[in-house]
Amino acid sequence: MRRVAFFDIDGTLMTGGPAKNAFCGAMIDTFGTVGNVEEVSFGGKTDPQIARELLSGIGYKIDLIEERFPSLWHSYTERLADELTQCPMQVLPGVCELLNVLERMDDIGVGLLTGNIARGAELKLDSAGLAEHFALGSYGSDHEEREQLSRIALQRARDMWNPSLRPDHTVVIGDTPRDVICGLAVGARTLAVATGSFTTSQLAEAGADHVVIDLTETDKIISYLAA
Repeated sequence: MRRVAFFDIDGTLMTGGPAKNAFCGAMIDTFGTVGNVEEVSFGGKTDPQIARELLSGIGYKIDLIEERFPSLWHSYTERLADELTQCPMQVLPGVCELLNVLERMDDIGVGLLTGNIARGAELKLDSAGLAEHFALGSYGSDHEEREQLSRIALQRARDMWNPSLRPDHTVVIGDTPRDVICGLAVGARTLAVATGSFTTSQLAEAGADHVVIDLTETDKIISYLAA
């Protein structure tokens, strides 16, 4: 495998769905509150980071947060699985076509690099019919700091496909400045897509190597990934 593309999920591959509602319900189940939700941005962060910021912002102690994290994630994924049956994720334009082309290519591996915990990512991808496209992933349940996830993803790609895989032979694809920063942290190239909450200008200012409006221009995107 000469190249690897690592995709973010929310805002990059798909949109909509009940994840935030399920997450907030699980927070109430576990902590009795959703925390400082008006003051905390969710974009580009890992699930554990979001929960910790919401709770620490209203005075919860770190030890208590850590102690209840397993219960939180259990409640969240139970709620998410149930709610996705009524409100599935919506695949963004160009995604299916791009993944189908990549599936037929022998020299580009396809993985995930997402702030979602692993089980949450699995449920979302299954809901959208995309799970089969991804051979490996790096998740918010692997590390709370987004920048560390690119290092984990790179090592897993080396273990699975190519021990000598170089960072600049990987591309991190996402819709937020945090996705861009995550890729740059490991020396990967970055492809930013403005299908989330950030404009092409904001993504370029964050340092993205290449910015697109969406993933519909399959041939151009493949050319960039294979370069």
